[in-house]
Amino acid sequence: MSLHLSLLSLFILIMRALSFLPLFFPPKILSPFSFCNPKSMASFKPSIPLTSDSAASVPSTRTSGEVHVIMGPMFAGKTTALLRRIKSEGNNGRNVAMIKSSKDTRYAIDSVVTHDGAKFPCWALPDLSSFRQNFGGEAYEKLDVIGIDEAQFFEDLYDFCCMAADHDGKTIIVAGLDGDYLRRSFGSVLEVIPLADTVTKLTARCELCGKRAFFTLRKTEETQTELIAGADVYMPVCRQHYVNGQVLLKAARTVVESHKFKSDTFPEVAAVV
Repeated sequence: MSLHLSLLSLFILIMRALSFLPLFFPPKILSPFSFCNPKSMASFKPSIPLTSDSAASVPSTRTSGEVHVIMGPMFAGKTTALLRRIKSEGNNGRNVAMIKSSKDTRYAIDSVVTHDGAKFPCWALPDLSSFRQNFGGEAYEKLDVIGIDEAQFFEDLYDFCCMAADHDGKTIIVAGLDGDYLRRSFGSVLEVIPLADTVTKLTARCELCGKRAFFTLRKTEETQTELIAGADVYMPVCRQHYVNGQVLLKAARTVVESHKFKSDTFPEVAAVV
């Protein structure tokens, strides 16, 4: 019995002694990197080498660009607003360039011209994708602002704005018609709106009543979408006079067609008689 108590006492003493060990020998806390040799970490190399292609995938520090859209009916001052903005940017020390469609030869071939006669030199091109090549790669890199007049005639407008603003850091100012004479989307101008930082909708003065004009009325019988002309063919109108004008034009076409039918029929009748 005494031997059993002695062993128990000895066990208790040993356990008590072990409980005091952390005070004299605190445990060493290992960090997640404790098993890594610093020398081996310093000499670590990625298993996939960084090539020029992978380096090219790193986002560029180039400043992002902007897209601004100026739209409205004919005679609303879109080109005037565009030139005012381009001249302001140029006066502030930024490098600017102007583009227009080569289809528009109404006032000048190598200039953007407003209805009031104001001019600005430009590049007349059939498409926007050829601008960089024609302008020159080095000169293009130095450009800050690009103005595009009569933008509805460029089928590649959306792609050009994406590339120039998102990747090349250019400020793009687009001016064009938002609708044709039937009030339907004209070209790619409306497609650029989701890309735009700002959108400005200009209005003209109704030629018949003087109210704000949101629409363009074609005064002739031509029905093709693209018919480049001026006040001899188009006029800005309000909603009321657009609707009334369409009714009158439809009635006039009916009268003209009926007269044409009669003139084609009477000679045949006369020949039979």
